[in-house]
Amino acid sequence: MSFFRRGPGRVTPAEAARRVADGTAVLLDVRESSEWDAGHAPDAIHLPLSRLAGGASLPDSAAGRQVVVICRSGNRSRQAARMVADRGSRTVDVVGGMTAWAAEGLPVRDRRGAAGTVA
Repeated sequence: MSFFRRGPGRVTPAEAARRVADGTAVLLDVRESSEWDAGHAPDAIHLPLSRLAGGASLPDSAAGRQVVVICRSGNRSRQAARMVADRGSRTVDVVGGMTAWAAEGLPVRDRRGAAGTVA
């Protein structure tokens, strides 16, 4: 028996993209606005960790779906995934974050919809 609480699971960027594409999950990007503007996954929704920690609600599009949380490298998303899970949602975070997402060749778009970069 473990006395440590187990956190939400983790998925690869490819698995996250698959879950979002098949409609079983919503991708929640918890980076700050300047990072989001530089480049994000096209189907992601944006809710900075600072707002989530301040009590902001999840978007309606997350209702009844798994929440896949992503940040730049995976540190903030791990923290955010725990917060979301504590609120009762099924959640996982993306190992390696947007850095790994881009490295796997998955799309990254800037705020105008053009090719973006991970900031």
